Amino acid sequence: MHWIPLLVIVILLVGAFLLVIGKFKNSKEMPLILLTLVYFAGISIILFTPISFDGTSIYVMSPGIGRVNKLRLYLHGAGFIENIILTIPLGLLLKKFVPQLPILVIGILGIVISSGIEVTQHFLSLYFLINRSTDVNDIIANALGIVIGSILLVAYTRLQLNHNNQ
Repeated sequence: MHWIPLLVIVILLVGAFLLVIGKFKNSKEMPLILLTLVYFAGISIILFTPISFDGTSIYVMSPGIGRVNKLRLYLHGAGFIENIILTIPLGLLLKKFVPQLPILVIGILGIVISSGIEVTQHFLSLYFLINRSTDVNDIIANALGIVIGSILLVAYTRLQLNHNNQ
């Protein structure tokens, strides 16, 4: 039961990989699409399975229901920064594939996506014992990472435009 989420993720990823290979075989976007798939594979495994990464090593968490932190703010430290870094690529991807989205909307989407991640972790911890914590600080850090990623892409795009106009 502890490993069912990993099995589901692997099955979905194999299906997505086969779909991408079949549909985008000769596309110039293929490297970006495959990189995106690898990112989602990694983030899904880190977030929704008992496999964890603490910044220096990978380990398997023992079965459990995790903990819930709805009130205690701790907006610093390695864990907070890791959660920001984890979602910067998601902000880049959102802005790349939907460039017309304003940063404010991406911020709101960041909160929604991050909240969805935490709720899913809580559900999986309760029913599949993946021992993941649900934390308000993670919601803030993940949303911040998504916004930073989108701002980085906007800045890069503007710098590229200015460079090309000179």
